[in-house]
Amino acid sequence: MPRVQFLHGTDDRIQAAAAWIAAAWSRRERVTVFAPQRELAERLDRQLWIAPAIGFIPHCRGDSPLAAETPVVITDRILGSETTPSLLNLSDEMPGDMAGFDTLVEIVSTDDAVRLPARDRARQYKEQGCEVQFKDIASGL
Repeated sequence: MPRVQFLHGTDDRIQAAAAWIAAAWSRRERVTVFAPQRELAERLDRQLWIAPAIGFIPHCRGDSPLAAETPVVITDRILGSETTPSLLNLSDEMPGDMAGFDTLVEIVSTDDAVRLPARDRARQYKEQGCEVQFKDIASGL
């Protein structure tokens, strides 16, 4: 089971996700982003095109022919065949097959619509035997 990190306290879940992805990319880590809601996936895609302002984070959607060779893949389903060490969950539900990931990251905003389901997921992860950590990112990653 993956180690689960809840990064909470941000006002903007997408900006925080993009900042976390940028940090992972600076370490040359590959990341799968689970974003089944089309609007969230599109917002994150746009954010990754504009931030960081002086760099580029190579990314694509999961249905792209380049997905297997792109470091950051935004997808609406977890198939269990992903080859990245980290999974970023932008869903309000637990992702499907998490066994292939070393780390699962949850970005939780201060919005109750995001925060309250995240509490339930934290409990579910613990019940499944995952090590769960929490970090307040209100003042940044």
